[in-house]
Amino acid sequence: MAQPLVKKDDDRDDEAEYSPFLGIEKGAVLQEARVFNDPQLDARRCSQVITKLLYLLNQGDTFTKIEATEVFFAVTKLFQSRDLGLRRMVYLIIKELSPSSDEVIIVTSSLMKDMNSKTDMYRANAIRVLCRITDGTLLTQIERYLKQAIVDKNPVVASAALVSGIHLLQTNPEIVKRWSNEVQEAVQSRAPLVQFHALALLHQIRQNDRLAVSKLVTSLTRGTVRSPLAQCLLIRYTSQVIRESGNNTQPGDRPFYDYLESCLRHKSEMVIFEAARAITELNGVTSRELTPAITVLQLFLSSSKPVLRFAAVRTLNKVAMTHPMAVTNCNIDMESLISDQNRSIATLAITTLLKTGNESSVDRLMKQITNFMSDIADEFKIVVVEAIRSLCLKFPLKYRSLMNFLSNILREEGGFDYKKAIVDSIVILIRDIPDAKESGLLHLCEFIEDCEFTYLSTQILHFLGVEGPKTSDPSKYIRYIYNRVHLENATVRASAVSTLAKFGAAVDELKPRIFVLLRRCVFDSDDEVRDRATLYQNTLGGDGSVVETDKDVKDFLFGSFDIPLVNLETSLKNYVPSEEPFDINSVPREVKSAPLAEKKAPGKKPAGLGVSSSGPLSTVDSYERMLLSIPEFANFGKLFKSSAPVELTEAETEYAVNVVKHVFDKHIVFQYNCTNTIPEQLLENVIVIVDASEAEEFSEVFSKPLRSLPYDSPGQTFVAFEKPEGLATVGKFTNILRFIVKEVDPSTGEAEEDGVEDEYQLEDLEVVAADYILKVGVSNFRNAWEGMGPDCERVDEYGLGPRESLAEAVNAVITLLGMQPCEGTEVVPPNSRSHTCLLSGVYIGNIKVLVRLSFGLDGPKDVAMKLAVRSEDETVSDAIHEIVASG
Repeated sequence: MAQPLVKKDDDRDDEAEYSPFLGIEKGAVLQEARVFNDPQLDARRCSQVITKLLYLLNQGDTFTKIEATEVFFAVTKLFQSRDLGLRRMVYLIIKELSPSSDEVIIVTSSLMKDMNSKTDMYRANAIRVLCRITDGTLLTQIERYLKQAIVDKNPVVASAALVSGIHLLQTNPEIVKRWSNEVQEAVQSRAPLVQFHALALLHQIRQNDRLAVSKLVTSLTRGTVRSPLAQCLLIRYTSQVIRESGNNTQPGDRPFYDYLESCLRHKSEMVIFEAARAITELNGVTSRELTPAITVLQLFLSSSKPVLRFAAVRTLNKVAMTHPMAVTNCNIDMESLISDQNRSIATLAITTLLKTGNESSVDRLMKQITNFMSDIADEFKIVVVEAIRSLCLKFPLKYRSLMNFLSNILREEGGFDYKKAIVDSIVILIRDIPDAKESGLLHLCEFIEDCEFTYLSTQILHFLGVEGPKTSDPSKYIRYIYNRVHLENATVRASAVSTLAKFGAAVDELKPRIFVLLRRCVFDSDDEVRDRATLYQNTLGGDGSVVETDKDVKDFLFGSFDIPLVNLETSLKNYVPSEEPFDINSVPREVKSAPLAEKKAPGKKPAGLGVSSSGPLSTVDSYERMLLSIPEFANFGKLFKSSAPVELTEAETEYAVNVVKHVFDKHIVFQYNCTNTIPEQLLENVIVIVDASEAEEFSEVFSKPLRSLPYDSPGQTFVAFEKPEGLATVGKFTNILRFIVKEVDPSTGEAEEDGVEDEYQLEDLEVVAADYILKVGVSNFRNAWEGMGPDCERVDEYGLGPRESLAEAVNAVITLLGMQPCEGTEVVPPNSRSHTCLLSGVYIGNIKVLVRLSFGLDGPKDVAMKLAVRSEDETVSDAIHEIVASG
């Protein structure tokens, strides 16, 4: 029977990939290296052995000192060969072996001979190798040759010298900086690569001198740069100069903008794109400035080269985040890219269209995306989902089609991150678009019927318990929830029991039905499910054993858990079982950051309190125990807050001092942690003299000196002030460390009897508003906000002035208030023009306070902020506004 004709390469895919280095071993190759010592050198054979050695080195094999030395000395003998190919391999292996300083001398003469050879290939490679293996001493000897090489007529030699200069600038900057004149001359070279390398080196030499960089850009933007690569570098340096001068110029009057615009008409596509990208990334770029860049990027969208299409659509995608209207003219071109064979290009095109499209184009886009989603990977799908979420928030009337789309793709195959992105998007749409609540919750209920991810099921059930009872017909969700009790693992079953209890507590009509369902759950095989069912059954049953009123039931089930879990865990570990039950109110609510002393290297700064660093609770408890042990502080009441240590001295000074601010209702205590870093001295009667002339509302009531402060033994001295009760009083304090210094005999360790009184100026200390607010988080900000009610709400708007970025403004307000960011809202997405940040805390007097900050860019850099505050006391809401207004 005749066999079909098969080409030799047709079954190539079924064969194992062959490597010429397969199975080589270091020992065998080192044996082969003996061929370097043959009287009659075989250039081809030697090149093959060097290739194997290079392969081993690049695969991570290491040679011992003896092996490397033997190979190095054997390789040096190959300089007697005149074979060009072998000589190039010799240069490579010497660079990779990186011989030691005593071995370098052996090969230096041969390399210097090659550096002055008439063969350009020898000269270029010898320069690269010499600069790689030599130290500063030898470099001064060959500096004259390197300067000549920089201006050599052969571009290969000149580029080798310039690239070597770029590397040497990291180790021997003073030597390389002496080459400025030669490098300046090389910038005018007609060879494209020489000009590129020369410009890169010249900029690195001058990069720390802003004026010199500005002069360099000014001189070169007049048209002396011919190399496209050098032109791209120059565009980047020009952008840098524009950014650095941006604070002193108006957006419409930028220096060098005309140069960037002229580069859009360059014959090289690379230069055109670099200029367009530079213009789009200018700070506070206007629509007029963007227009020419958008135009050339639009032309690239229809290019036959995939790299140009990708570059253009990615840049337009970034522009659409801040200037969506400027990109709308490109929408028709981008729609054609949805079917592009390159899925990265198609994904970027779709997400850009979603950001720039109008309400009438939503349905058409959804049809195109539906066919597209099955062909891309999960990471691209997540990008599309996030863009659809933004589009729905932009056009809330289109929520039906967008919600249906999210629901459909939720049922398709996909990984955890992809499914989580969809669920998160649906949850956000339900919260922000009231009309979408009913359909969105049903979509989530249908999803958990087949959900394979426990985490997502529990999160959906938790959200359902919060939002479901608020709908017009809560009973329709009960079936979906109760099914989870029978068909899921123990974790999901326990979550479903909690959700049922929330429905029973919030909806009176459903309470009898929920009570019956919970009774069935009492016989579950899992302890957690049984315990929850029993607890909630007693709670809803109203027998008084757990709660007494409907308000108590709702607070128990819906109240926010405002205790940091790490604090609760530490408290439970420290609890000693006794007749006295564990009191959850004793757990600190503050989110404590790591003490400053723990972040420093040991021995550098005083550790402050001599306490263990087992966790936040131990630090707070230790502070309170220590203060209560001092009789003068015993009647100050309960400690409200202790700050992180604030450094009052520079690092590596003779005396190291930091201070911890302990805040009470009517007092504030400064704990000065001192360390003597001079072995030959003993300090006695150490006290800090505090001048409160700039803190008029504080009056000093007590100071406790430190009797003795030996070398490297931390000690504490205290100063207490009285202040107005319950108010966030601020002020500035001047500090002087006063003490008696006694010389210590190094041989005996005994101090002299007589001492000299001395003092040491410390940094000023400020008591700020943030010292009176505890960082206390809430598990569900929305619930906590609604539970606080609008009675004590205060809302106002503020102008924060010009800021470097929106993120900088957000961080400044968070720092000013000293409150705990919630739900990750302290992170501002890149290129955002608006952002909402949620904060929570406890004000002095144990008054809970919540803050909602809405930021927006008003103009190029000006930031506007809307501040909404809710608290349990209207005076606290007013106080938060006063802090922001005066900050």
